[in-house]
Amino acid sequence: MPETRIDSAVSSTDQHKDFAIPAKSTDAASEAKETRWNNNEWAKWFGFYKSIPELAAAIDAKATWTVGKGFVGGIFEEVVLNHIRGWGKDTFNTILENMIRTYNIGGDAFAEVIQNSIGIMINLKPLDPSSMTTFLNPQGIIIRYEQRTKTGENTAVKTFQPEQILHLVNDRVADSARGVSVIEAVEWNLQAQEEAKRAHRKMVKRNGIVRVIEVDVDDTTKLNDFKVQWKEAIDKGDVLILPKDVAEAKDWHGTLDTQGIVMWLNYLDDEFFMIIGIPKLIMGGMSEREGDSKMSYLSFEQVYKREANELIDDLWNQLAIKITLNKPASLQNQLADNELKNTSQVGFQPNDTTAGVGE
Repeated sequence: MPETRIDSAVSSTDQHKDFAIPAKSTDAASEAKETRWNNNEWAKWFGFYKSIPELAAAIDAKATWTVGKGFVGGIFEEVVLNHIRGWGKDTFNTILENMIRTYNIGGDAFAEVIQNSIGIMINLKPLDPSSMTTFLNPQGIIIRYEQRTKTGENTAVKTFQPEQILHLVNDRVADSARGVSVIEAVEWNLQAQEEAKRAHRKMVKRNGIVRVIEVDVDDTTKLNDFKVQWKEAIDKGDVLILPKDVAEAKDWHGTLDTQGIVMWLNYLDDEFFMIIGIPKLIMGGMSEREGDSKMSYLSFEQVYKREANELIDDLWNQLAIKITLNKPASLQNQLADNELKNTSQVGFQPNDTTAGVGE
């Protein structure tokens, strides 16, 4: 008989711990003579980029919108930049796109600045971020770079002075020695999407017709022979002839919560684009109304303009190259024109901002 005395009951010893956000500190220079930093996470982030098409498309779109329409500069800049070939088949534009993709993936992008005997840049060669080590002095200033071999050895194969490397950094925070990968913020989301997709795919695959066959036989050998005959008949599209009432086949289907999976994936998809800061409209897929689409487009203008302005500043500060990036079409003028045509409501009316008026 079970014990049912209430005075013998005890409370559960299980404890529920509240979710806690882990504390972080910056990867800053220490008091040592020099502090080194290299990107040990590059292979991981690059794996995300190569494996998840939505992420790759979003990062590629940001690069394309920033420099995709080309650049203009003075005569000197045009002559120098139009002769840059990178690894031999690059152009200055493709190098910039490459570096924007790279620092969005890993936080930092590096390119070797190659100069002629009189100090004029003649080439710009993108480098692997995982092979580069950045050295800082105790004040947090970059003093040199070292390029390591890609075979796992720690011996530096080449040393660069700061002016020999074009170093682009994404969203650097405080005194950190590195930029921030955009993938850090969406890692959990991407993993949740892939898990849901793969789990649902497996369920769909396993949810085909399961044939339950009732037979009036309990001999294991005969059951196995019958199973083989039945399977061969189905595979060959043949006829299986059995005595009457020996076997009866019934089809069974499992239940799939497809609607629930789709809703979960849609939620994760919306969250992904919100976190990474790129509207679905930019990617070519959308279900928004026209007005919402225009506002999404307009809000993204600030994103790629900021990216473009930072790139222009970096090129001037690090290479003394002054260019202007051609911008994609803007909707600001069209939206302002549409508002003026709306005679019933043009933005805020004077009486909307004057106390006691228009009540």
